[in-house]
Amino acid sequence: MEQEMTINGEKYVLAGSVQQNKAESLDGLPYCIVRTYSAGVFAGYVKERNGKEGTVLQARRLWYWSGASSLSEASQQGFANPDECKFPQEVPEVLLTEIIEVIPCSEKARKSIKEIAVWSQH
Repeated sequence: MEQEMTINGEKYVLAGSVQQNKAESLDGLPYCIVRTYSAGVFAGYVKERNGKEGTVLQARRLWYWSGASSLSEASQQGFANPDECKFPQEVPEVLLTEIIEVIPCSEKARKSIKEIAVWSQH
């Protein structure tokens, strides 16, 4: 709930009272889409980064997707065609090298990714 006040005709909002469009965090870790140079695209909680290397928790590979024109759009809106996406099961942790892009997700996008059925060849 926003808390606001007016001083000399100017409206001010109390810091911390504005709800931001960020995904729910895991122990304060941001939920992001992470693109690598050669290992593909993952979504999960970014635990740590050191240059081009990073650890992602509850990581899910985004192998094939539909319903988003780009990863930027997917990070904010999620995927409009979940039945056409191919996302294998998540793994507890993955160490990624050659990270080239990290995009923080909105809560809407996090839910979209988490709710897509696990795709498997089995």
